[in-house]
Amino acid sequence: QVQLVESGGGLVQPGGSLRLSCAAPRSIFSTYVMGWYRQAPGKQRELVANIRISSSTNYADSVKGRFTISRDNAENTMFLQMSGLKPEDTAVYYCNARFLGSEFWGQGTQVTVSS
Repeated sequence: QVQLVESGGGLVQPGGSLRLSCAAPRSIFSTYVMGWYRQAPGKQRELVANIRISSSTNYADSVKGRFTISRDNAENTMFLQMSGLKPEDTAVYYCNARFLGSEFWGQGTQVTVSS
């Protein structure tokens, strides 16, 4: 069973910042496209951002300019730096690894943006 381990969620005020981390096994991290998804209550899970081994990135329009995805290949860890957080960013954030027909998910970490 592949484990993707997320950390870094929490409660933050509007306009604040948080950094999420996702650690993956080396065999996964060195091959798979890594990404962050989120799911708010009553809504479908949606892509937030993803990053390829080449470090090319892709962002949802709703987070462009506020969120930054990155990866540390030496530590097999992916990050999501979130700034300018809004209440509508409140969701469970999931780490994802995807390659061809194979996909793995983390357990999710709650991000709540509220005053």
